[in-house]
Amino acid sequence: MAELTGRRILLVEDEYMLAAELAFFLERHGASIIGPFRSVAQALAVLDREPIDAAVLDINLGGERVYPVADALIARNVPIVFATGYDELLMERAYIGLPRCPKPIDKSALLQVLQRALAHVPSSSTARS
Repeated sequence: MAELTGRRILLVEDEYMLAAELAFFLERHGASIIGPFRSVAQALAVLDREPIDAAVLDINLGGERVYPVADALIARNVPIVFATGYDELLMERAYIGLPRCPKPIDKSALLQVLQRALAHVPSSSTARS
C-alpha cells in the first residue's frame, strides 16, 4: 500500500475534517504531506521552503480561489489535482483541462490520478540526493 512512497504532496484544503482525512489516506499510501494549508498565503509561503512532487488543491478556500497556488506550481512543473465541488462550469477556463476529483472525493480515484500525474516525475527526495 505504498504507492506514493517518497512523494511529497502539498495539500491545500480549508475543511478541517476533509483535510485530515485526505492527509491520513495519502500518508497510508506512503506520501509525506506538506500541510494541510487553509489559505493561498499559507500555501504560497511554503513553496520556496519545501520540495513538492505534486499537489492536491481545493479551489474554494473560504471564498478565496486557489489559482495563484496552482499557477506557482504549474510554473515549477509540479503536477496538481483539484479536489473540489466545482464542476467545469464554475472553474476558470485556464484550469479546465487539469486533473480534477469531484467532492465528495473518491479516495481511490484520487490515488489513481496522483499516480498517473507522478508517473514521469522524479521524486523530490531523489532529486536532492
